[in-house]
Amino acid sequence: MATALKGFKLKLYPTSDQQILFRCTFGCTRFVWNKMFAMQIARRKNNPKQWLVSRFGMDSLLPLLKKEYPWLKDIDATALQMATDQLADAYTRFFKGQNGFPHFRKRTYAQSYTSKCINNNIQVVDDHHLKLPKAGLVYFKAGRLPAGKIKRVTIRQKSAGHYEATVLCECEIADLPKTGKSVGGDLGLKALLILSDGQKEPNLRYDKQLAKKKHQWEKKKARRLLGAQAEIARDKHEHPNNVRTLEDFKNYQEARTMVAKYAAKEAYQRQDQLQKYTTWLVQNYDLIVLEELNVKGLLKNHKLARAISNASWGRLVAILAYKCRWYGKELILVPPAYTSQECSSCHERNQRLGLSQSQWLGVREWDCPSCGTHHDRDINAAINILNKGIKTAA
Repeated sequence: MATALKGFKLKLYPTSDQQILFRCTFGCTRFVWNKMFAMQIARRKNNPKQWLVSRFGMDSLLPLLKKEYPWLKDIDATALQMATDQLADAYTRFFKGQNGFPHFRKRTYAQSYTSKCINNNIQVVDDHHLKLPKAGLVYFKAGRLPAGKIKRVTIRQKSAGHYEATVLCECEIADLPKTGKSVGGDLGLKALLILSDGQKEPNLRYDKQLAKKKHQWEKKKARRLLGAQAEIARDKHEHPNNVRTLEDFKNYQEARTMVAKYAAKEAYQRQDQLQKYTTWLVQNYDLIVLEELNVKGLLKNHKLARAISNASWGRLVAILAYKCRWYGKELILVPPAYTSQECSSCHERNQRLGLSQSQWLGVREWDCPSCGTHHDRDINAAINILNKGIKTAA
């Protein structure tokens, strides 16, 4: 039976001592990253022909670093090893052209660290307790419990202040039963996905549902930030040896946290819809064909950018891609050119019925001038996308 890596998210409720340990680990892993990164830059500057130190070489430097800074021994050793692994991976991605050049890590409101599972030092003890290195048993809530062999865990403190754990497990997976059905899908804004068989998934505007309350707190945050900055400037002038930071202004931190909570709620709601819908798709169809959109280019349209971002087309395709690989289904992406203008019955292009591009975008139904077939614009596009995918598969 095939295996795959799956991530399980757990919402943590650590004690005050465990929170202190987490914050110390965030700082220590950030310190190790910055030290190793500075070493790599200095080494390259002194001798440009010198190779970079590999992840194994950086791991061998950790004992020396612990002797120089003994407080590094107070946290999980595998978290420090993962920091060097991530730095090596960042360099690898840079050389492949996948990412930009690595940068120094700064302390932010959202922080994280990763620990490896060695000798069962990470365990799901029961339905509500996760055993972590150094931290012991941490209480959690989860919709799905982690299953399979635990490989590593990432602890995150979100901008809103709460803690999450992402447990990466190696799980056995089996192909889903074949249904013999194929479907094409047209990504949209009024409906998230319109299928060639006429079914539509509604595009729920989570950003609008919480917009009023979020905007109120955003205004408070902006006003309180200006006030805090004025107080900090006064401190620098009147008593420069005792200057407050933004963390010392409780009113500003309250507003910042509330804005982050509303933003997180939007993201969680959208993610929940995408996960449930993509699971339904792979359960009901063997071949799924979608259009390959240039989302980055579409976001340049400032009138639609917010709606496109809320729809999360890229995230939907990414989730669907890995679920198709897991469960033995097939996903094909095809170019979207002329899918809405071509008649799915006679395959003649209507050239936008003589309308301009902006006028054509407002047409939701049309009659084919060649064969007279009446079309729903989105369903017709979905059928054409399916036909393109079948040709590609053949």
